[in-house]
Amino acid sequence: MRHSMLQFVETDQAPPPKREVADRAQDFAEIYAGFEDAAAATQSARCSQCGVPYCQTHCPLHNHIPDWLMLAANGRLEEAYAVSSSTNPMPEICGRICPQDRLCEGACVIEQAGHGTVTIGAVEKYITDTAWEKGWVQPIKTPRERPERVAIIGAGPAGLAAAEALRRDGIQVEIYDRYDRAGGLLIYGIPGFKLEKPVVHRRIQRLEAAGVLLHLNKDIGQDITFESLRAEYDALLIATGVYKARALDLEGVTLDGVVPALDYLTASNRADLGDSVPALASGELDAQGKQVVVIGGGDTAMDCVRTAVRQGAKSVTCLYRRDRENMPGSQREVINAEEEGVQFTWLTAPAALVGAQGQVQAVRATQMSLTMPDASGRRSVSPVAGSEHEIPADFVIQALGFEPEDLPTLFNCPELAVSDWGTIKVSWRTMMTELDGVFAAGDIVRGASLVVWGVRDGLEAAKAMTEWLDKRSLAQAAE
Repeated sequence: MRHSMLQFVETDQAPPPKREVADRAQDFAEIYAGFEDAAAATQSARCSQCGVPYCQTHCPLHNHIPDWLMLAANGRLEEAYAVSSSTNPMPEICGRICPQDRLCEGACVIEQAGHGTVTIGAVEKYITDTAWEKGWVQPIKTPRERPERVAIIGAGPAGLAAAEALRRDGIQVEIYDRYDRAGGLLIYGIPGFKLEKPVVHRRIQRLEAAGVLLHLNKDIGQDITFESLRAEYDALLIATGVYKARALDLEGVTLDGVVPALDYLTASNRADLGDSVPALASGELDAQGKQVVVIGGGDTAMDCVRTAVRQGAKSVTCLYRRDRENMPGSQREVINAEEEGVQFTWLTAPAALVGAQGQVQAVRATQMSLTMPDASGRRSVSPVAGSEHEIPADFVIQALGFEPEDLPTLFNCPELAVSDWGTIKVSWRTMMTELDGVFAAGDIVRGASLVVWGVRDGLEAAKAMTEWLDKRSLAQAAE
């Protein structure tokens, strides 16, 4: 069926349906159904085909969104997939987990005009899921095989994106990762109700089919030295991500029942993958029957509160020191969490964790007020005098974000330069560190950020590495 565009006046926004709360809160399956063909075409036709597509400019990958919306509206799905995948090596993953309300959809012109945004993320997911079903996702092809070998440290979004781009250029790629599965946070950090793991597995299998070699359970600095990698490969890419949890600096933080968000999410994801998880079996990282308080307001906090619901928590409260409008997490995820029974306590900050006999029993909290915006528009918070109160809690999850690990020490490479924040220093023009032939990309360079930015950085790094290898090859030939 063919559709003319600009149907946003006549057609209301209609996202794919969500599973009923009572059903979805019992398991870790994705909560959104997929679009039916007709619904996807109708929703795509709402696009206004702007002369200046703000959705595209606000996408870190600058995806050609209006183009593939028009193709989808007219049933040309194979072409839509070709356009979508030309800028993004994992569009169905970004379609599921990107906070579109803060990126493309938030910048949609018809959203700003009050008609409700085009459901860009859902259509992106639909196009690529259809491509997989129809067999349109072809193996990675290289124009010619090159002799250069590149090692990537880290099998998360940045490393996987770089691996695909490098293989397309014919470069031999091997990935090293400390975990037993490739995927990084896509596997161990993001719950299945947002991203079911087979969606990630098929991408990794596609890389392996293209000749990318995976070396798992390999901790650089312990199992393999960083210097040996430099000696063996023509170039290196550091794409480790950031895994060091920011901890509360409060009295009582060492009490039993106070856990870091990533430990908690990793345990849950491992169980969902079928692994035996002793810390979950013992109850140490299980929220079942407990009064759970999650401290933080980002997407990791949203993952934690919604996981606790599925584990059967007695109650789940999210504590955030600013208000709803100023929280960094996706508003869509807040709505999903509220539907599932999570209570949000805005403008509240922890002052101490209270316990007895070594076990946490409550969060002593203080009410906060917002100050006037600073020059950047950011509003700080200040405590309200006399507002201290206690929130019962026998399970507290710290979801305050992540910082870089000390890679120069871990890699036994003190000459690997880092910033004041511990991120690896690179030239943003070349993505190279201060070590010749050593590049870096993703969160380890920019700090904890979105998956889509990791994909963007991985692609940029791969391009820079290919150019560097080309120049080196020409210089060697001229000698």
